[in-house]
Amino acid sequence: MSTIPSISAQADAVRAAAPLVHCITNYVTVESCANALLAAGASPIMSDEPEDVEDITSICGALVLNIGTLNSRSIAGMKTAGARAAQLGHPIVLDPVGAGASRLRTQTACELLDTLPVALVRGNMSELKALAGNAAATQGVDVNPADAVTCEDDIAPAAAFAREFARTAGCAVAITGPIDIVADADRAFAVRNGSAWQARITGSGCMLSALCGGYVAAAGAHVLEAALAAVVHMGVAGERAASRLASDEGTATFRLRMMDELSLLDGKTLACAAAVSEVL
Repeated sequence: MSTIPSISAQADAVRAAAPLVHCITNYVTVESCANALLAAGASPIMSDEPEDVEDITSICGALVLNIGTLNSRSIAGMKTAGARAAQLGHPIVLDPVGAGASRLRTQTACELLDTLPVALVRGNMSELKALAGNAAATQGVDVNPADAVTCEDDIAPAAAFAREFARTAGCAVAITGPIDIVADADRAFAVRNGSAWQARITGSGCMLSALCGGYVAAAGAHVLEAALAAVVHMGVAGERAASRLASDEGTATFRLRMMDELSLLDGKTLACAAAVSEVL
């Protein structure tokens, strides 16, 4: 894979294909997830009703399962939609929001990962460690600072963990934080795009998981490349939004401008702005 040209091609493929993505997602961030997909050129449809999801998933190109606001109905909807997506060969993105914070979240995420052909897991390092069975002191839905990839010395062990998780789970992974790690069983990449402002608004991770759904729907079998491009897209949007903030502007303005940037970025611009390196 030639990394930078692939990022450009993946971004342009989403806008060309305009894939329909079924999201069973966090009630707190559902509108933001829908708008992020629209901004990138995809189309969202949201449903968690078990009697509805089989039909909805059938007409979509990908399924995103986000456990941020679990309840009995949404869990049943995820299982039903996931089974239908598996029958159709549609890629499934799993966002294990808050895995490790409660038994229900951890068990649900592990069950979905174990029983469905998940193509990509997108979460923070604490969530991924919880899914891997490692002891992780979570902080709700946020990464434990001790787990975060924050400097160059953290990258190699994080990439090794990501590759091993991907090998064991049989999927690609996108572990997001100050420095993002995107990997499959064979290759890992560090992404240094992004802004600290993204951690100060609710939903930036959920939006990225939805965005990943659009990218993998358009990418066919190239899940690693799609995940990498989606992570870069979100990171560059955050950087550009932060760079436009005036001294008297804060999180509300940042959120609005980040959505603008998601809609304005194209493949050529992302390729120029991508701060990506392979971790060997």
